[in-house]
Amino acid sequence: MGRALNVFGVIALFGLVALAAAVLDEFSMQEVAGRVRVVDGDTIMLAGQRIRLVGMDAPERGQSCRRDGAAYDCGEQARLRLVALIGDGEVACRGNQRDRYGRLLMRCVVGGTDVNAAMVRAGWAVAYGDYGSEERKARSEATGLWAGDFERPGRWRTQQGSIADIGPAGLASRIWLRVRSLWPFEREDDDP
Repeated sequence: MGRALNVFGVIALFGLVALAAAVLDEFSMQEVAGRVRVVDGDTIMLAGQRIRLVGMDAPERGQSCRRDGAAYDCGEQARLRLVALIGDGEVACRGNQRDRYGRLLMRCVVGGTDVNAAMVRAGWAVAYGDYGSEERKARSEATGLWAGDFERPGRWRTQQGSIADIGPAGLASRIWLRVRSLWPFEREDDDP
């Protein structure tokens, strides 16, 4: 009987910790809305903040892909697709984390459309932690990038000499940026 109570106590403790983490996560959510300027296929400027569309990864400007035997700037095409998707609509974004560059990681919606999912579904971004079903659909229909040959954006950045935002160094950087974002005082040298 004592052992069962101990097991129940441990389960209850884990449940409370999970509930507390969920509540804290929700309280730390930020929401921004307004007109945007599209930087590239997965980054926008909104309300003076640089926002990275989370859960997906688009080709970089200057990244070359191939379709019908010809090379094209697929990063620029991804940017143009995001511009067209957003149009003149007001964008609403929500999230609570930052990447190693200090960009807010957010899910964005315009006119009821999940922008992040739509970019992957249109084939101009690949799934990066989310949107696997959208990527499978784009791949099966050979839309966007999937209509030709391309290097996944993360791999392309690595080949170009960029450090991938993964592994222990990337995790440490993300944790540091998260801690820094909670600090109530700004310093002049905090701009990324």
